[in-house]
Amino acid sequence: MTARRVPRPRDLAPLVKFERPFGGRERKLARAQTIWDVRELARKRTPKVAFDYTDGAADAEISLARAREAFADIEFRPAILRDVSSADTTVQVLGKTAALPFGIAPTGFTRMMHTAGELAGARAAERAGIPFTLSTMGTTAIEDVAAGTGPNARHWFQLYMWTDRDRSLALVERAARAGFDTLVVTVDVPVAGARLRDVRNGMTVPPSITLSGAVDALRRPWWWWDLLTTEPLAFASLDRWSGTVAELLDAMFDPTVGFDDLAWIRAQWPGKLLVKGVQTVDDAKRLAGLGVDGIILSNHGGRQLDRAPVPLHLLPAVVREVGDDLEVHLDTGIMHGADIVAALAHGARFTLVGRAYLYGLMAGGEAGVDRTIEILRTQIVRTMKLLGVGSVEELEPGHVRLLERYRPRE
Repeated sequence: MTARRVPRPRDLAPLVKFERPFGGRERKLARAQTIWDVRELARKRTPKVAFDYTDGAADAEISLARAREAFADIEFRPAILRDVSSADTTVQVLGKTAALPFGIAPTGFTRMMHTAGELAGARAAERAGIPFTLSTMGTTAIEDVAAGTGPNARHWFQLYMWTDRDRSLALVERAARAGFDTLVVTVDVPVAGARLRDVRNGMTVPPSITLSGAVDALRRPWWWWDLLTTEPLAFASLDRWSGTVAELLDAMFDPTVGFDDLAWIRAQWPGKLLVKGVQTVDDAKRLAGLGVDGIILSNHGGRQLDRAPVPLHLLPAVVREVGDDLEVHLDTGIMHGADIVAALAHGARFTLVGRAYLYGLMAGGEAGVDRTIEILRTQIVRTMKLLGVGSVEELEPGHVRLLERYRPRE
């Protein structure tokens, strides 16, 4: 029979680890292992109106769901017995080195998610050695982003073409003077998408407090305290606006923008030029002839046309047609480092993350953005090593097979 004895306290001590019942933000961020974990922290810390603005998409949100399904429907094909003692994640993007194959996408109303806003994203991006993109709809001024970061920061500026071309040009000139090296022209917003969560929440900037919002505020007093005790929330590049987001977009953006306008911007801008929102092979080919430096395959995170093309599905054909003429970047639906690896294997030069970054910002401010970047970095490195790949340059289509959930009907 097995001999037994009463355990002594010194035997139990190494086995028992008590944690504080509530814990702090840093511990919760450290325990987050995926972007979905970070999203859950963000949901708990942020009022519904702000969280839904980030989390939601247009109409039935089919475009966003399909983009994420596309990344789920991939099959990795690993090579074995390769030396993967290290994994080089650096890439050359628009003539400069990025330490990771993703950057931070342009996002609007960012200080509504957390009062640290765009500066938190820009500083975290600088530490990580990746580009940060400031939106026309940003809540921190161009000059403040430049002044709030160090000499190693790499800034891109995202431009919406306005009906007032002089105002568009003024923003372009400000970005150039502030040292932004790349202009990202978004071309998929002739009118606002039907973002129904925002409509139902009555979302305005600055946020207004409805009865339901007041109840929600009682559960998240720290968010409202931050909002009310810091600089008033406003569009840094625009006049103050008291209507809904959809009304602002419809009043501000020009549905007549054409290829000639891009040629005009190309003539005005001294740096690199990206066009964001490309969704067909034909448009990609036409842009290749206009002298742009790159395109971003994107359906605006599913926030414009619902049931739009899935960027990952479109990627192989676009790379075949124009990959030698310009850089092909991709966004929409990225929630894991393996998603980024899959896009790179199919020819994307670079990727952008928007929601994942904002989830981190909502979850923990600047520290939350750092955690988001670190989660993605860790996942990228692990996926590369498990594929038998030692550098991004080694990735190629044979490493990933796209499984077909939706087959186009001829």
